[in-house]
Amino acid sequence: MATITQNSFLSSNHLQLFKPNSKTKPIIAPTSVRMSLQETAPSIAVVGVTGAVGQEFLSVLSDRDFPYRSIKMLASKRSAGKQYTFQGHDYTVEELTEESFDGVDIALFSAGGSISKQFGPVAVNKGTIVVDNSSAFRMDENVPLVIPEVNPDAMKGIKVGTGKGALIANPNCSTIICLMAATPLHRRAKVLRMVVSTYQAASGAGAAAMEELELQTREVLDGKPPTCQIFKQQYAFNLFSHNAPVLENGYNEEEMKLVKETRKIWNDMNVKVTATCIRVPVMRAHAESINLQFENSLDEDTARDILKNAPGVVVIDDRVSNHFPTPLEVSNKDDVAVGRIRRDVSQEGNDGLDIFVCGDQIRKGAALNAVQIAEMLL
Repeated sequence: MATITQNSFLSSNHLQLFKPNSKTKPIIAPTSVRMSLQETAPSIAVVGVTGAVGQEFLSVLSDRDFPYRSIKMLASKRSAGKQYTFQGHDYTVEELTEESFDGVDIALFSAGGSISKQFGPVAVNKGTIVVDNSSAFRMDENVPLVIPEVNPDAMKGIKVGTGKGALIANPNCSTIICLMAATPLHRRAKVLRMVVSTYQAASGAGAAAMEELELQTREVLDGKPPTCQIFKQQYAFNLFSHNAPVLENGYNEEEMKLVKETRKIWNDMNVKVTATCIRVPVMRAHAESINLQFENSLDEDTARDILKNAPGVVVIDDRVSNHFPTPLEVSNKDDVAVGRIRRDVSQEGNDGLDIFVCGDQIRKGAALNAVQIAEMLL
């Protein structure tokens, strides 16, 4: 069967907006007359604005015409004073302090776990709703862990305008990309066991890792020794086990995030999940091979139809042309692409499926998901 469904495959018509050590100031220019700057809209802050995800926050806010009456751009003391243009207005990056959240309704955080732990509760105490992209609060039972297409009810009752601050956690990028595809199938047939192998891009380690991959590629092609500052080994033309710390059980932290976060998001402590996470020399989109075992039978044609109709998902599954999702195809795209949809021949009947998933790690895996959460607060 040849199936390519791309009607909902939304394009983000913007370039990469941030490169470390760039001498030109990043510019996010409006492509049309914007209605997002409104006096009655919430005030927002972007924490970690100079990083890759921080820059993508701005891009997504602009692309989606997110309504705001004011926006603060916050970063470390080192980055304070940088100038950005956003939707035709000039802004100066401010140093992040405890006073930064005075009068802020929504704060989008992507500055690392230690910063989130220090300033997240401060913001909440001032009445700010924090959407945090770090791992700091994901497994806190009092903090919702949300993918809007998957478990929006987890943040029920949290709204702008109530005067109450709150913390909402953005899941890990690999978890978001995985569950965007697995959840619609789980709803139909109930997943008993999920085996995930990830092929993760440089963007997951930040803008500096993306730059190092580019630098290493040039160096290796020129016959020079590669610069290895972000990772301890050559990244260009190579792949290796994810660089997260390895735990006592032999899994690394990235793999255990997939295990624990899936159980929390699905509200199912009995689902069996195992993962192997690999870093591959791709710039900004993750790929994942997912094997699913179901409680109820689910044939591949029904699964394909379910995925075609799932929000935020596009099916690229052309067996005749051997055309399936690739990281390049989903880079700078909102939707997660799914293909290689086939019955698991190692299981009886239609009790298992294999699928292959690709999603932009910076966009849906981070910034877009956070902005979608913010939209649900309005």
